[in-house]
Amino acid sequence: MHESRLGNLLGAAALALSDLMLARVREAAGVSVSGAAALVVLAHAPGVSVTELGRRVGLSQPATARMVMSLEAAGLALRGPGEGRTVPVALTPAGERTVREVLTSRAAGTEQVLAGLDEDDRRVLTRLLEGLLAQLHTEVGSAEVLCRLCDRACCTAGAVCPVGQAERER
Repeated sequence: MHESRLGNLLGAAALALSDLMLARVREAAGVSVSGAAALVVLAHAPGVSVTELGRRVGLSQPATARMVMSLEAAGLALRGPGEGRTVPVALTPAGERTVREVLTSRAAGTEQVLAGLDEDDRRVLTRLLEGLLAQLHTEVGSAEVLCRLCDRACCTAGAVCPVGQAERER
């Protein structure tokens, strides 16, 4: 069965936007996309465990441990003393600066794509994306995973995050 034209257009746009955004994020962070996502997660959840960090960025525990070691080696994160097998991770000041650079870079990439839309089109697209994100939450099942590279303050300034709302309603 063939996709609809709308589905095909959405898929192409999503892939192109993802490629552009992730390239900017990688460049701004100087680490992998997973590493950049981990830094953003840590900015919102300081002290989260290595295991939980891996769950939120979609990595296995061994891959997350290696990623955290590389973030530590880059001076962006630190593992703290834990209880038992739970090891908390937090950002360093350099990691906090990198998060700001990542979010700024990500925003610049999306704004570049949106620049051709007038205010009416932006309002319509906002409404459509809110609905799509709520549906995607149903598929993904986790706001932490879906929003791992989000600027949460930007999303909730004067509005309700559709992903957070979908999580609360679940």
